[in-house]
Amino acid sequence: MDKLLLIGIDTRSMLNSALKLDYDIYSASYFSTSDTPSIRNQKIILKESDGESCGIFEDNFDANAILEMSKDYIDEVDHIIPISGVSPSDFSKKNRKKILGNHDVESVEDKFKFYGKIKDEFLTPMTFHVSDIDEAFEISGNHPKTQFILKPVKGSGGYDINLLNNHEDVNFSEGEFILQEYVSGISLSSSVLSSENETKTITNSRLLTMNDFGDENSFIYIGNILPLTDKSIMSIVKDIESINNQMMDTSEKLIDKFGLIGSNGVDYILNENGLYVIEVNPRLQGTFECVERTFAINMLEAHVNACLGEVMEIPKARCYTYKKIIYSPTRNKYQKLDLDNIYDLPHIGSITEKDEPLLTIIDSDSDFERLYEKVESTSETVNRSAKRNQADAQ
Repeated sequence: MDKLLLIGIDTRSMLNSALKLDYDIYSASYFSTSDTPSIRNQKIILKESDGESCGIFEDNFDANAILEMSKDYIDEVDHIIPISGVSPSDFSKKNRKKILGNHDVESVEDKFKFYGKIKDEFLTPMTFHVSDIDEAFEISGNHPKTQFILKPVKGSGGYDINLLNNHEDVNFSEGEFILQEYVSGISLSSSVLSSENETKTITNSRLLTMNDFGDENSFIYIGNILPLTDKSIMSIVKDIESINNQMMDTSEKLIDKFGLIGSNGVDYILNENGLYVIEVNPRLQGTFECVERTFAINMLEAHVNACLGEVMEIPKARCYTYKKIIYSPTRNKYQKLDLDNIYDLPHIGSITEKDEPLLTIIDSDSDFERLYEKVESTSETVNRSAKRNQADAQ
C-alpha cells in the first residue's frame, strides 16, 4: 500500500477523506483540533491543553517548522499533498517529485509575477511591486482617484492586507509587497479540476471575507457558499447564468495557461466594470468540504485521480453548502457546545485569543434561506458562548 502524507496548517477535512482511500496515511499539521482523526503516523505543532493559550497564529505559524518536524515522514512516504500553509516550493527538488499536484507554482504564488503574466489577457486590478512605504505613497500620489491596498507578494487567507490610507494606518512588515488597485464588489471563487489534458470547473461559489460582515478594513477569509445562484450570491445581479459561464471559461483558461493539475481555485471580484481576476490558488481550497457535501464526492480522490490523468464527471449539485469560520469575539476558554454543524473544534479548556479562529460552521440544505438562517443562528450561539466563557486577560 502506498504511503501518502498530508501536510499543512490543518489536515482535518482532508484526513477524513483520505481515510476512505487505499493509502497508508501520514499527517503533519500546525493545528490538531479535537475532531481531527487520530492516526498512527501523525505530527502536530500546536499542542492544545486545558488553561493554555493557543497563541496568535500569524505570529507562531512557520511552514519551515512543519517541514523540519516531518523530515522522516517526507523521506518515508511515496506521495505528498501540500495543503494551505505549505507550498511545493518549500520542498527540495527531490521531494517535490513526490507531490500529487503542482510542482512549480512560483508564477502563480508570486502575485506580481502572476499579474505580469495575465494583465494583457484578463481584467485585473492595476498592480505595482513596492520596496517600501514611501514608494507606495509615491505611486498612490500619481493616481489620486484610485484607492490602493498593500498585499504580501506571497500569502493566502487574506492576512496582512491593508488599505493604503496614511502612514500611521499601514503595517508594512518584512517581506515583499505589492500595491494593488482596490476593487470593491462581490467576492467570488471557482473550484477547478484538471489533468494535463482536460480541465473542468466543478463549481463557483460566493467567497466570504470579514469585509462582508461589516469589517471594512479586513480581508481575512471567512468561508464560502456554493453553488453560485441568484440566491447564494447575496446581491442583486442581472444574469447569474452569464456570470457562472464567464467564471467557468476564465477559470479554465487560467488553469490551462499555468499548466496546473489536480484541484485548484480562482478568486474574483465582480462589480459594474466586470469580473476581475484576483488570484489563483494552486492547491486544494477552503471549499473542500463544501464541494464534497454539495456534490456527494470524495474531493481528495478527485484531486488524486486528476493528478494521475483522469478528471471525473462533475455531478449535479444536490444542495447548498455554507461554510463560515468563527473568529473569537473574546479571549475564550472553550467549553463544549451541543451543536451538530460545528467543526475544527478546540480542545476543551484551551484558550483561543480574541480575533483568532475559534471553529468552523458547515451546513447544507436544499433551501438557501433555511440554510442561511441555520448557519447564522449557530454563529450567534457560538459567539454568545465565547463571551460567556471569556478568559481572564493575560
